[in-house]
Amino acid sequence: MRFLILSDLHANWEALVAVLGDAKRHDYQAILCLGDVVGYGPSPNEVTTWVRTHADVVVRGNHDKACCGLTSCETFGTAAQYSSYWTLGALTDENKEWLRNLPRGPVQVENLDLVHGAPDDEDRYMFHEHEAATGMHHAREQVTFFGHTHVQGCFVAEPCRRGFDIRRLDALPVTLAVNWNRRYLLNPGAVGQPRDGDPRAAYCIFDSSSYVAEFHRVEYDIRTVQDKILAAELPKELAFRLASGE
Repeated sequence: MRFLILSDLHANWEALVAVLGDAKRHDYQAILCLGDVVGYGPSPNEVTTWVRTHADVVVRGNHDKACCGLTSCETFGTAAQYSSYWTLGALTDENKEWLRNLPRGPVQVENLDLVHGAPDDEDRYMFHEHEAATGMHHAREQVTFFGHTHVQGCFVAEPCRRGFDIRRLDALPVTLAVNWNRRYLLNPGAVGQPRDGDPRAAYCIFDSSSYVAEFHRVEYDIRTVQDKILAAELPKELAFRLASGE
């Protein structure tokens, strides 16, 4: 089956619409979401309602938990805290209840595992090889999809004399074929707030039959999202960072 894999939508309706329009070209059959449907962005109800209606499997993210009142946001930065309180007030009761009931990862779909942060801790980041090594140790499947970092990328565990050697692919190919004797942590990147220096919305298509991952980017109407953020009186930095992808 061909899966459309989304992560870190962050209430960015314009980015989601652009991704869906671009993904039509790739003939997917099901949609998997790695969490952080809300937080930061100005359109929490539009994005949440769409995900509730159309995504086949969703795991919760840390912002999903905070923005529905399930957990505290005290560990967040100032802008993220403000956005969480604003989102909690903006969400409909129905959408808040749906967010509260999202499962934590890992969630298995066919021969894949889905997590938000890491296989061992849903809130832990995996930016670097040593962080990925811990996650790889706890991964149950050959391929695990994760989000949380807002960085599109891949960690590969290759067999070596001491077991496995973890490396990050700094030059991410558009198409990645999974090798039978390696293990993978794949990040589709952020739909709603990329932080890898590329402001375009990110997503992935994964074919579970051929074991091929396709990484994609698409431009979207950043100015409209910025105007919505400012009109909602959310922190200005949340609007400005969209243009730089940082």
